[in-house]
Amino acid sequence: MNRNDRAITGLVMLAHATVHTYELSLPLLLLVWAEEFATIGVPLLGEFPATAFVLGAVLTAGYAPFGVGALPGGVLADAYGSKRLIVGCLVGMGVAFAGLALAPSLLWVAFALFVWGVAASVYHPAGLSLVSKGVHERGAAFAYHGVAGNLGIAVGPLLVAVLLFVLGDWRVVVGLLAVPALVGAVAAARVRVDETAAVAATDGAGPDDGEADKGTGGSRASGSVASLGAFLSDSRVLFGSAFVLAFGVAMLSGLYYRGVLTFLPDLLGRFPSLRPIEVAGYPRPLEPQQYFYSGLLMVGVLGQYVGGKATDRVPVELGLVAGYGALALLALLFLPVAGLGLVPLAVVGSLLGFALFVVQPFYQATIAEYTPAEARGLSYGYTYLGVFGVGALGGALAGFVLTVADPSALFAVLAALATLAAFCGLALYRRSRRAAGA
Repeated sequence: MNRNDRAITGLVMLAHATVHTYELSLPLLLLVWAEEFATIGVPLLGEFPATAFVLGAVLTAGYAPFGVGALPGGVLADAYGSKRLIVGCLVGMGVAFAGLALAPSLLWVAFALFVWGVAASVYHPAGLSLVSKGVHERGAAFAYHGVAGNLGIAVGPLLVAVLLFVLGDWRVVVGLLAVPALVGAVAAARVRVDETAAVAATDGAGPDDGEADKGTGGSRASGSVASLGAFLSDSRVLFGSAFVLAFGVAMLSGLYYRGVLTFLPDLLGRFPSLRPIEVAGYPRPLEPQQYFYSGLLMVGVLGQYVGGKATDRVPVELGLVAGYGALALLALLFLPVAGLGLVPLAVVGSLLGFALFVVQPFYQATIAEYTPAEARGLSYGYTYLGVFGVGALGGALAGFVLTVADPSALFAVLAALATLAAFCGLALYRRSRRAAGA
């Protein structure tokens, strides 16, 4: 890699790890917020008990803009440059967590999470665009980028669990979490990168052609949505094709993902083998369910790797059927098996973590299979909208089910979502078989 490649790769690795550290640590923090805040006060409406539905809605306030903002984030990256957006993303996330540490109420928590979600939403389209246009050794950069994201997914929540145990005060922990993003924003602002170095090399444009603002990274490259008419036209092409089934898979996958992870630390804590343990000299008890949750995510990183390899060997449609069929089965088996003891719980939890992430490369590859090249960027914008935007409602859905029913009902709903996704995959497989026969 040359200097510009290394600068861009380091920048996106930092931001990617930070985004996912925050994203998957929130369910752990939800446990302490449930202890801290018994009610939520809404102006003009009054006070309401902080039920599971309310707590799920609070997390949804952050997760929804995290997904919904991905689509306009891509447009903004094309218009104003990816580096500017990444710096803004880091600043916004740091400020949001600094404000979160001062939260006097659950409504304040929801607002701070909303700010975090808006800031974090621009990262994926901006970061992926920056690598694709600015890095010559693109494959290596994407690999490092994925490793950094996986470290955030796996190590971030574990770090938060350890800090909660050692420091005790969640406000101090959240305040410390704000520091890496703010320091990273300062470092990112000082890094000089050529955002279109790879595009310029491909197009035969030299560094002095005026197509790249090397200091601030602002440039617009080909392939972006040029007008509202083009956006609507490309959208009609997408949703008039089999992409609608792939988009359905993305939405159902997001609902399952958020639905199972939002309250998983709380549900795990209800098993006798994972009950909190008082440790002399520490302000908070040791909570094994937090470390179990972190371990499940670590196994998920392995699942993501295996899924990525499998997409080159297995028809993506069959991968969807098998993956979501397994998630449906695991949802039905989770509570009965987990209740048998620590070892069965560890086995079924590991399988759930593995399956939860192994499907992600399959639906991502499916999008590429069922979209035209000229609308590929837009198709992934819609995909992130479905997975993280519509999927964010999974947290509120899980909270509602736990409020009016019980965990068994929640896992039955999750099994239904996964079954629908598997049927979408089956429909795509039948369509591909018919096309092959024709």
